[in-house]
Amino acid sequence: MSQSIPQTMRAAVLHGKSDWRLQDYPVPTPGPLEVLMKVYACSICGTDPRVIRDGWPGMPPFGSFIPGHEYSGQIVAIGPGVTDFAVGDRVAIESHKGCGHCLNCKQGRYTICLNYGKPETGHRHYGFTANGGYAQYAVNHVSTLYHISDSVAYEEAALVTTAACVHFALDNVGGLLGGETVAVLGPGPIGLMGVQLVKALGATKVILTGTRHERLDVGKALGADVIVNIHEQDAVAVAKAETGGLGVDLVLECSGSPEAAAQAIEMCRRGARISYIGDPHVMATINLRKFVLDDLRAAGVRGEGMADCRRSLALLAAGKIVAKPMITHHFPLEEVNEGLQTFIQRKGGALKVVIQPNG
Repeated sequence: MSQSIPQTMRAAVLHGKSDWRLQDYPVPTPGPLEVLMKVYACSICGTDPRVIRDGWPGMPPFGSFIPGHEYSGQIVAIGPGVTDFAVGDRVAIESHKGCGHCLNCKQGRYTICLNYGKPETGHRHYGFTANGGYAQYAVNHVSTLYHISDSVAYEEAALVTTAACVHFALDNVGGLLGGETVAVLGPGPIGLMGVQLVKALGATKVILTGTRHERLDVGKALGADVIVNIHEQDAVAVAKAETGGLGVDLVLECSGSPEAAAQAIEMCRRGARISYIGDPHVMATINLRKFVLDDLRAAGVRGEGMADCRRSLALLAAGKIVAKPMITHHFPLEEVNEGLQTFIQRKGGALKVVIQPNG
């Protein structure tokens, strides 16, 4: 490693459930096919508070675990065998690295690697089962890296997995045809990226539903044609009215709520598709008869597979989707706990909160 790289860094380390401490920590050394990056932006994801509060299956031991899985930075050192990246490259990451040899990985489905949480097999889930980006430096395998265009800022690149998760969800559910009508349920970061992505890919009418006027307004500014506050209107009735009574062609369920999971089916025309993206914590009751008799299709999604980060970064670079309107707050690493509480409590209308480990 270069002499200019320090031996220690500042990092937010999980010492126990809800015991997250900022401390000095050894700078990691990249191994074969790994790089060391200087982290310039790490975005707080909705999963992070749960990891910090409850831990995560297969995570490193308390006292050595650094969460954070939406980050970007600049390569400062490379390990043996790295040929496609060099010191000085600006890169964004995806958090999943499959083992590469289980049945799912061989089929390209590395986000559902059958050796999940087994580091001895080569599996890594950065920020979950391997150390992540709430630190000044981080090590990543080259298979998780993507070059960033000069026109894309680090903070924007840190949100690439937010877009790529929706991109992958569309792949899983069978894609999107130009001219289709889409309902997006939930105006959080995933839903707001979903609005932009389906518009960029040719959707002609996008209906966005939610409960907070301020987030729905952001969605309107980002391209939603119709916004529905479900406290004030019947979302299913609006979807039917906007489609001549037929229902929408595609639903992106981004909230994870059981009510929205059920609404998604009711909004569909016959033969439509549903992508269940939101991470549910309560069992949903759905109209399975309509699902069956209307010949609907549905698919779940885990993460940002099929290298969809590359396509999402290309759309960011081209201005077809944008991240900056979703970034509401910035905090230095020394104020990471304040940043986390701002995100959890949605202070000041917080959407995406970015931690800047190196300023």
